[in-house]
Amino acid sequence: MNHTAFSPPMPERGRRGLRIVRWWLAGLALLVAVARGTVPCLAGGPPGPPVNLVARAGDNSVALHWFPPADATARGYQVYRAAGTNAPFTPVNPPAAPVLLTGFADVNATNGIPWLYHVTAVGAAGEGAPSETVAATPKPFASDADFLDLLEATAFDYFWHEANPTNGLVKDRSTTNSFCSIAAVGFGLTGIGTAIDHGWITREAGRARTLATLQTFWQRPQGDGNSGTIGSHGWFYHFLDLNRATRYGTVELSSIDTALLLAGVLYARGYFDGPDADEQTIRDLADNIFNRVDWQWMMNGGATFSMGWTPESKFLSSRWIGYNEGMILYLLALGATNNPPPATAWTAWTAGYQWRTNYGYSYIQFPPLFGHQYSHCWVDFRYVTDSYLHARGITYFENSRRATLAQQAYCIANPGHRRGYGTNVWGLTACDGPSFNGGYAARGAPPPQHDDGTLAPTAAGGSMPFTPDISIAMLRQLYDNYRTNAWTSYGFRDAFNLTWNWWDPDVLGLDQGPILLMVENYRTQRVWRTMMKSPILQRGLQRAGFQPLSFASPAVQLTNAPAVTLQWNAPTNATFQVEYSPDLDVWFVSPTGFLLSSNAPAVLSWTDNGPPATEAPPDATPERFYRVLHLNGP
Repeated sequence: MNHTAFSPPMPERGRRGLRIVRWWLAGLALLVAVARGTVPCLAGGPPGPPVNLVARAGDNSVALHWFPPADATARGYQVYRAAGTNAPFTPVNPPAAPVLLTGFADVNATNGIPWLYHVTAVGAAGEGAPSETVAATPKPFASDADFLDLLEATAFDYFWHEANPTNGLVKDRSTTNSFCSIAAVGFGLTGIGTAIDHGWITREAGRARTLATLQTFWQRPQGDGNSGTIGSHGWFYHFLDLNRATRYGTVELSSIDTALLLAGVLYARGYFDGPDADEQTIRDLADNIFNRVDWQWMMNGGATFSMGWTPESKFLSSRWIGYNEGMILYLLALGATNNPPPATAWTAWTAGYQWRTNYGYSYIQFPPLFGHQYSHCWVDFRYVTDSYLHARGITYFENSRRATLAQQAYCIANPGHRRGYGTNVWGLTACDGPSFNGGYAARGAPPPQHDDGTLAPTAAGGSMPFTPDISIAMLRQLYDNYRTNAWTSYGFRDAFNLTWNWWDPDVLGLDQGPILLMVENYRTQRVWRTMMKSPILQRGLQRAGFQPLSFASPAVQLTNAPAVTLQWNAPTNATFQVEYSPDLDVWFVSPTGFLLSSNAPAVLSWTDNGPPATEAPPDATPERFYRVLHLNGP
């Protein structure tokens, strides 16, 4: 691999098959019961104080999180704040409407004031003693990096607080009575490593939560009965009872949600690589869970995977064929050593691809953006390609970039005349929607699919590595202009609809996960680097026919300093992508660096003048490195 260095002269992520049950009526009933003091209490006195109160300050906002009191009698919470040390504490939320979750976002916290907060628990016997006091001083974001820090931290807080700490199961959504989504568990397991790296939790705490999670999925019973089990044949039910860790209702064994869970399991195996006995146990449990999966059983005699199975109706007729979030399912299966599918399964999967051109971008079409994101949360597709995309001169990373840009172009064109759509207001994917307008749906474009004006922040956040410029701009505009409606203690609400002035009351784990993981992949690529070391994933890529790409050997020139120009020899009909790095560790794809040669050999050139080619001019950085990837090379 060739790297060209420059030192300036001056220093300086369709078919998710979710069947969401809306629980807001039950939550409202509980809120009224708490306010009236009619909720049964497990003890005679008021509840104890909430514990481990944490505050995260943003621009005119403070996100608070805490854990319930140890006596388990809390049925709601009251948040108080004071404008400095000598000021009185006053309620932030209305006393008649206690907070039902263990988190609260103060979205009207004036910048520059050292706010103090404490929280009390409310039970049938009254209001308990206050928690410890924490301080937070909100201020404007000094940079996009500050904004992304807060975005990642609050997204992780969902997986840490909206989970059962004893078994590691993560809620599907932020309601008091939500079931567990196993896909959310997969995202959460991966997020634990990111949280440790950032110092949000200790390695010991992350290790303990991971161990509890893997023990649950290994030890809970499997079987073909219609209740009382966590799964069958190594596969797991889409939703689980949050406390019992067994099948919720009549949901299916979900092949794709199991794959997303297993991606998190394998990430945990790679992340916890130390000599500690618990870390060795994590690795052993991960191996046991993965190796138990009977991959060929879920194929049910076909060339591709069924989408699922139920004890009542057996295998679902729908299969994973064609481009969507299912790439991760096939790659993990092909990398397995126990009952893997034949290598031809990848060819059967790609047989359903639809290559289309939308708004000037040619790519494999799948309208909702989650299909272009989920597999990329764990798999770094920048430097490998399969035979299908090799023939088209791009990678799956480039494919997702084009799909994102095409969707932004669709929102700019706004053929459906939806309110608010534009350059910095876009993002169609699977998400909640107004209940009177259909509720949850896999929204997407182009072409439009269930586009009713509902947008989701995860669409932009999950595309962060592909399109950081437009993704950050969209999320910053949402925060700056709509913070009081859009922001929660776990970051952005799941969805919003400006046409109907509707703001989702819930946050979904399946959508906070891509925000957390893909922002981290954009900034540090640590999730990718850990996961790409997995022998299982590498074997799966190889069996699917993925080949590593080569790098050109560019010459570097200073042209009209501080601009930097790269030049290299290009064969006939070749495709290249320029990347740059500040440290030879983290590499970024240049938005202007996709180049094609003509039908004759040529010398190609690319110039870095700063934005939009790179995030800053070359002389504004201590050092910058470049390399040129040959996308359809040998």
